[in-house]
Amino acid sequence: MNMLIVGATEGEIKQPLPTSPREKRCNASILITGVGMVATAYVLTKHLQTNKYDFVIQVGVAGSFDRNIQLGEVVFITTDQYADLGAEDHDRYLDIFEMGLAEKNKFPFSDGKLVTPLFPVHEHVALQHVNGITVNTVSGNEQTIKRITERYGLCIESMEGAAFHEVCLRENVPFAQVRAISNYVTPRDKSQWKMKEAIINLNNWLADFINIIEPQRR
Repeated sequence: MNMLIVGATEGEIKQPLPTSPREKRCNASILITGVGMVATAYVLTKHLQTNKYDFVIQVGVAGSFDRNIQLGEVVFITTDQYADLGAEDHDRYLDIFEMGLAEKNKFPFSDGKLVTPLFPVHEHVALQHVNGITVNTVSGNEQTIKRITERYGLCIESMEGAAFHEVCLRENVPFAQVRAISNYVTPRDKSQWKMKEAIINLNNWLADFINIIEPQRR
């Protein structure tokens, strides 16, 4: 299997890729895109134009609106969506579908979401399935948190996930987004975050995943 590991920052992929007898069967490369949707979309699209992969996996940290997910836990984001791409209408938020600028069930969207198509390789991910939202500005005040939870329910939040999903869907490459929860989404208080633990757990999971994965094709 020829696999690409995508991360926003070098700090989120701490460990070197493991070496084992399986290395010849799972050739893993790393691509650092930079932070945010624009950087992710540009760097990943450009890379996929000249490189072909059997599987692309995005790894990183995320915040969680759901306190049933433990800090440091690693999760699989099966759906992602843009949560601040739209307009404010006085006290209401309108997304691009409500504005009539996009169709919520026209490819690559499904009911406004960017859904991960499942293939045999996803059986090896073996993590809790969660929904994600992607924002340009991470949530850090009560009003924003209330709006998001009322609209999207309990989910996790990142700055790159939806862009990653959209690029992979449009490029027709199997993919997965996997993240470790570094913090709960509350009014910003970094003293409560578990960033170090999240990154360690994420990289331990990634090393195990690379070592157990078998060559799979669509």
